[in-house]
Amino acid sequence: MIREHFEFRQTITTILADDPRHVETAKAGMMAARQEIERQISQDPYFATTFEPYAPKNPGKTVGRMVRAAEEASVGPMAAVAGAIAWAGVEAMIADDAMFALIDNGGDIALVSDREVKVGIYAGASPLSGQIAFQIPPRKEILGICTSSATVGPSISLGIADAVTVFSDDVAAADAWATAICNQIRPDDTSILDNLSTTSITGVLAIIGDAVIRWGDLPRIVRARVDERLITAGRSPV
Repeated sequence: MIREHFEFRQTITTILADDPRHVETAKAGMMAARQEIERQISQDPYFATTFEPYAPKNPGKTVGRMVRAAEEASVGPMAAVAGAIAWAGVEAMIADDAMFALIDNGGDIALVSDREVKVGIYAGASPLSGQIAFQIPPRKEILGICTSSATVGPSISLGIADAVTVFSDDVAAADAWATAICNQIRPDDTSILDNLSTTSITGVLAIIGDAVIRWGDLPRIVRARVDERLITAGRSPV
C-alpha cells in the first residue's frame, strides 16, 4: 500500500492507494475540486465567510454538494469543504479503476476499499484519544468518515467536544454535520442528534473527555494504538 502526503495551500491530505497512478489521479481530482471552489469564492466572497446556509446561483458539482450539505446541517458551506474535496479525489480514483482508495483531508476521510480498514480516533487530551479505532468492512461505495474537534486543530468550533465523528455516504454532509454537532453537543445535551434519522447521516460518535455518546449505526469499535505520526497535518504554516 502506498501512503503519500499531499498538500496545496489549505488542502492537507494523506492519500492511500495500491497503484502510484491512482495517487496522481487523486491529486488531480482534488485540485479540480479546489479550482471550482476557488472560482466560486472569487466571484462571490461571501460564500467563503458565512456561517449560515447559502445557495449561490448555478453552483458546480463540488460547490453544489457543499451547499446541500450546509443546508441540511444549518452551517456555512465551507464547513463541508474538506469532505467535498476528499470525495472528489476518491471519485477520480474510482474512475481510474481503483478498488482501494482513501483520502484523509485533515481528519475528513473518503474511502472505498476491497479490504478491512481500521480508522483510528484522535481526540486530543481525552483519555480515549489514540486508544480506539473503527473497523471498516470492505465496501464498493464511497463512505465519508468526518471528524470535527473543538480542542484539536485550527478549524473554528463553537463547542467543547474533543472529537465528533460522523458517517455518511455523502462525504460533504458528514463533514458539515461533524461541525454542526461538535458546535452544540454536550454530555448533558444531545438534542442535536434527535432528528438525524431524517438526514443522510448513518452514525455519530462523540467524545467529550471520558464521555462517549453514540448515535445510529456505527462500525465495530476496537482497541487500537494510534500512531500520532500518521495523523494528517501540515508540514508548513501555509
